[in-house]
Amino acid sequence: MLSEFLLAEMHRLGSQDALPLHRQLYEALRRAVLDGKLAPGERLPSSRDLAQDLQLSRNTVVAAINQLTVEGYLSSHVGSGTYVHDNVPRAGRGSGGARQHLPAGTPAGGLSARGQTLSRQFCARELEVQPFTPGIADFSAFPLALWQRLQNKHWRMTYPDMLDYNASGGYAPLRRAITDYLRVFRSVHLDADQVVITTGTQQSLELCARLLADHGDTVWVEDPAYWGAAKALSACGQRIHPVAVDDEGICPGPADEAQPPRLIYVTPSHQYPTGAVMSLARRNQLLATARAHGAWVLEDDYDSEYRFSGPPLSSLQGLDPDGRVLYMGTFSKVLYPGLKLGYLVVPKALAEAFRQAHYDLNRPGQMPTQAALAEFIEMGHFASALRKARQSYAERRRCLLQALQPVLDMPGGQGPFISGAEQGLHLCLRLPAPVDDRALARQLAQQGLTVRPLSAYCLSRQDLRGLVIGYGYAPLAGIERWGPAIAAAVRQALD
Repeated sequence: MLSEFLLAEMHRLGSQDALPLHRQLYEALRRAVLDGKLAPGERLPSSRDLAQDLQLSRNTVVAAINQLTVEGYLSSHVGSGTYVHDNVPRAGRGSGGARQHLPAGTPAGGLSARGQTLSRQFCARELEVQPFTPGIADFSAFPLALWQRLQNKHWRMTYPDMLDYNASGGYAPLRRAITDYLRVFRSVHLDADQVVITTGTQQSLELCARLLADHGDTVWVEDPAYWGAAKALSACGQRIHPVAVDDEGICPGPADEAQPPRLIYVTPSHQYPTGAVMSLARRNQLLATARAHGAWVLEDDYDSEYRFSGPPLSSLQGLDPDGRVLYMGTFSKVLYPGLKLGYLVVPKALAEAFRQAHYDLNRPGQMPTQAALAEFIEMGHFASALRKARQSYAERRRCLLQALQPVLDMPGGQGPFISGAEQGLHLCLRLPAPVDDRALARQLAQQGLTVRPLSAYCLSRQDLRGLVIGYGYAPLAGIERWGPAIAAAVRQALD
């Protein structure tokens, strides 16, 4: 009977979702229609009879029936009653009543071929550099109380236009503050009108890919690669061509030159994940290659804020005489990831087009937050936070290097070595090729230590083995305790 079905459905919904009674009855009646318990054209019992059978108030029943009538499931005829609408579709059926089948070759679940690739290729939970002590994120040094005061101040004084979308590329004082910072500390050649505020590196990459390349164009990507860049570029329809990285950065050879790029994505200041720093000779070579192919260079200045030995490295963009480098950065590593604010510096000739496309595609906003960040920088708090963070991370780096030292002193000269420790928030412990770095990472995971196998970052290379170890979020006490455990597991794998 209909009333028995409705009572069972309402009991299930009430126990699962704690919905109000009229909503429970609405969902139960809707399910009865879609599942065929009530056929097209069938007359429903009167609201009075339903209320009596279900032991509900008549107002509850009328509210549910009225909602289903508004949505087109039922139709009401004065003096005749309420009927199931003739055109209501059945779950899993087309308009002709026959079961619909996906076209041949359509993947299960409805993902496109690109969707399947994106869901399989590189997984954030597997490749993101996180602390090797689980579940700990250290943002304790961030001046949260000050930041909240600045945000509250700008929310109180916000004008109506600050709550709208923004078509100018971002809050003007923030773009000026970023301009001053990049000129002084990163040797970037720019004016404020070349800065576009984005939600971070991923959005900056997507904007570049959409405006500077067509579907199917070739993009050179470092191998091993930053997984986020590879995914962003693939999602925009570009064809990824891996180019091997050595100790001086990206190293294109004759086989790569035979695949001329439209875009070249690089992390020259601190290659992700090997930590290699691109040499001056290699930077000049890359710019010459871009010039020869008419390509654009996408410079991700990853971890440039944290350099622990030697002078700061200048940007690749500052060496570019042709205006072919687009420079991108983010505030996530200095402030906190959830801030979701980054910046993209584009050549002057492209600035207006990028601002317009950014507005049309992304509808940027967050203006009160941008205003708070601008004041945070202008008042010197950003420089202070960066200085304190450098000191903290330098100590963690020193502690981790000390813990790993026993496996670096092994005799023979062919043992492990560390790359990328001069800068950034992770280092790469390079291992001899016979070592299975994926098995070693799984073994450490059983101890609750999260490290990443270097080979998992490779696009086509088969010759790299190592562990990518993040120390940015690991507390000093955790490094002192668990760093030796990583060294012991590595020594065991080598033995």
